[in-house]
Amino acid sequence: MSLPSATAYDLVVIGSGPTGSTYVREVYDQHATARILLLDAGPRLTDPPGTHVKNIPDPGQRARAQRDSEGPGPAGRPGTRLLGAPELPAAALSTNVGGMGAHWTGACPRPGDGERIGFIPDAEMDAHLTRAEQLLHVDAHAFDHAPFADEVRRRLSALLDPARPAHRRVAPMPLAVTTRSDGAHVWSGTDVVLGGAGADERVEIADRCLGLRVVMDGDTATGVVVRDVVTDEETTVAARAVVVAADALRTPQLLHASGIRPPALGRYLNDQPQIVYAVRLPDDVVAAHRAVTGRTRDEDGAIVPQSGVSWVPYTDAHPFHGQVMQLDASPVPLAGDIDVEPGTVVGLGWFCAKDITPDDRIEFTDTAADAYGLPAMRIHYRYSDRDLATIEQAKKAVAEAGAAVGIPLDDSPLLLPAGSSLHYQGTTRMGPVDDGTSVCDSHSRVWNTRGLWVAGNNVIPTATACNPTLTSVALAVRGAHALLDHLASMAERRI
Repeated sequence: MSLPSATAYDLVVIGSGPTGSTYVREVYDQHATARILLLDAGPRLTDPPGTHVKNIPDPGQRARAQRDSEGPGPAGRPGTRLLGAPELPAAALSTNVGGMGAHWTGACPRPGDGERIGFIPDAEMDAHLTRAEQLLHVDAHAFDHAPFADEVRRRLSALLDPARPAHRRVAPMPLAVTTRSDGAHVWSGTDVVLGGAGADERVEIADRCLGLRVVMDGDTATGVVVRDVVTDEETTVAARAVVVAADALRTPQLLHASGIRPPALGRYLNDQPQIVYAVRLPDDVVAAHRAVTGRTRDEDGAIVPQSGVSWVPYTDAHPFHGQVMQLDASPVPLAGDIDVEPGTVVGLGWFCAKDITPDDRIEFTDTAADAYGLPAMRIHYRYSDRDLATIEQAKKAVAEAGAAVGIPLDDSPLLLPAGSSLHYQGTTRMGPVDDGTSVCDSHSRVWNTRGLWVAGNNVIPTATACNPTLTSVALAVRGAHALLDHLASMAERRI
């Protein structure tokens, strides 16, 4: 698509992943006349826009969509490009309409204990989480009939549940999945967040259009400078409100490029150390629970019914989050090709809560540019002594859990390279007051500005171990309430 067709919008959103699309959807649903522009530097891969690429039935077309998502630079995990940061070597980005919502694992656990945000009242946050679950089509029971999942959870529960409160015990993983008319499940992409907004003329989705900077008039955001990445043509569009939702690395980059540089910008970078381990279910368990079906995912894009995903929730006493996948259920490869019956190889991934410090940060320079012409990044990141101790605890915990489930396939648990989780957080974190340790308030409004919001995992201020998308979408729901109030107040001033 070429540059935006209009010169002024009520709302411009930079970044079309789950959180940017949440702002679009909430404003679209609740503001009957709002004109909305959704920008993404990457291509539109599917129709409807933002569909999960794993739902594409043809393997060749799926691989092509993943390649088209990688953008400039060396390829990382399918659908991503590596950032090239020595201290965060596995850090990777997707550049496509739908963002990582077109590639993610769909896991949507609710945060608990120390993962919760203390300055947002629990009742309010729970309501936002419920709305986020609706937007993402979260279902904890999609794979209830998976033949091996109950046995995996039974074994994990026997080991882990006795010391846990009832609401944080081993359970089916809440997953963002959509049920098709034939009863099969497919992964929810950003298309389900957009809903009807993705096809309405009031919402313009401009792909291959890069947001270069937010235009400020004093302390007020008034628009965005946009470049067509194909033609290099630039234009400025006016906006009554701007949301920057370009992920935890590129959102602070864009604010820096716009001259918006609060002290905490790019700081408190938080990845989740990830430990993985694989086991095979014992032969007697496989024989007792075997179920044969004729469906495979490659035939029609559906998730195979052997699939199962289990959840070991984070608690303060067990500061890890466990994502236990029978490997045929994973939208991303967790291991090489294993020629065994689907569902019988179980991958255990333990995510750790990181020790948060302002020294873990993204440094931007005004003297060098990246492939898109934005300020080049340098990552500063290290594991503290406390992190290293937590990682060793997690290795022990995941080995014990694996032994309870089945027969180990790995010699020992493996710590993946830093950045592997793709769960980067904190770089535009929210806070209760503007004391220099946060970039935005609890409604995601950038401090000391009007009409400017940030969105994404980057606004999460706490040390989380669980998959962050549900939390960041919930915070986008919260921010959208404030944005709608802002648009209403502007309308009143025009009357």
